[in-house]
Amino acid sequence: MEVPQSWKSKLSYKNATILVCFLNLVAALILLHGFFSGSDRRSAQFSQSDPSQIKYLLESEEMRRAMEPSELIKRIKEIEREAYNEPEPEIKQVPKQKAAVDLSKRLKDSRAMNDANSQRALEEWRKRKMERARQREVG
Repeated sequence: MEVPQSWKSKLSYKNATILVCFLNLVAALILLHGFFSGSDRRSAQFSQSDPSQIKYLLESEEMRRAMEPSELIKRIKEIEREAYNEPEPEIKQVPKQKAAVDLSKRLKDSRAMNDANSQRALEEWRKRKMERARQREVG
């Protein structure tokens, strides 16, 4: 099936894109028209309904509102407000957490003491080494 030569020159990607966009635009306009004209029909039907139906709708709305637990809803809102207004209690440390903090402090202290002790031991070792070297030179 071959496309005639005259169609090949007229049919390009640009033209095809324009055609598809135009068709999409027409479809959207048709849908919008159907949507808005349908809502007008519904409102017209409601306004043309007989008074007994309107009375029935109003009564059912009143019954629905009467069945709502309004006091309960008010109390729940008050409780929620109280919950948000209360200051949060201070976070207490768990015994394991306290033990971990103590242990880390003791480790830091012991490292500092070990550093001081190792410095003293190093100085003493140097002094002894220097004394031995002097004794060898003298002796």
